[in-house]
Amino acid sequence: MRYVVFNRKGGVGKSTLVVNLAAVAAEQGLRTLIVDLDPQGNATQYLLGRDAAAAQPAAADFFDETLGFRLLSTDPHRFVHATAFDDLHLIPAGAELGELQSKLESRYKIFKLRELLDRLGEDFDRVFLDTPPALGFYTMSALIAADRCLIPFDCDEFSRRALYQLLGTVREIREDHNPGLEIGGVVVNLFQEQAKLPRQLVDELRAEGLPILEPFVNHSVKVRESHREHRPLVHLAPSHKLSQQLRELHQVLESRAPAAT
Repeated sequence: MRYVVFNRKGGVGKSTLVVNLAAVAAEQGLRTLIVDLDPQGNATQYLLGRDAAAAQPAAADFFDETLGFRLLSTDPHRFVHATAFDDLHLIPAGAELGELQSKLESRYKIFKLRELLDRLGEDFDRVFLDTPPALGFYTMSALIAADRCLIPFDCDEFSRRALYQLLGTVREIREDHNPGLEIGGVVVNLFQEQAKLPRQLVDELRAEGLPILEPFVNHSVKVRESHREHRPLVHLAPSHKLSQQLRELHQVLESRAPAAT
């Protein structure tokens, strides 16, 4: 199962959700891969810290090789790097991705990521794709490669507008490029339990029939500590309320995943 986490609005906790849901999957014994496609490399920095620069070759090298037609002789495992956490692996990102984007768009390399993940085949039980907060080449590649799209929602009116646009984008990708792509659900992130507006916005979205996932993921300073320590929450604070919410959210996703054949 491949999940892409995407929202056009920045600051919704996209990379944090990718890393932590992937960490939960790995904690439960699933061979898990994170693919960081954001030139900012937040997921990469989160997991690797100072070691991020040494993680080569990376996603940019893979895409650069697609421009040279050398993929037939390339071992896809070259781009996959182990992390400090059992069963959790990463294809890292970097600023070089931004430099390549216009070339990749003009050469229509939009299906190459899906081909790479297909070649990795049964090596991974779960794949989580992190994307830039824009509908460009890398996000399109991820949507074409994924089975489910998870939409982080931070209970903000701007995020709500972006949510509607994204739903239309997923429908278009499904019709034109990836008939298997489905909405995996809206993840209510950075939730403030004591505030009235977040609950009101969520209730309105649910009334409109949108697939709101529960539990909601609370806002907590523990997330910043997790970033600073380069440790997913389930490893930094296994018994914390936020860690439990992430485990429960992952369990909901697993309950909706098709059974392995």
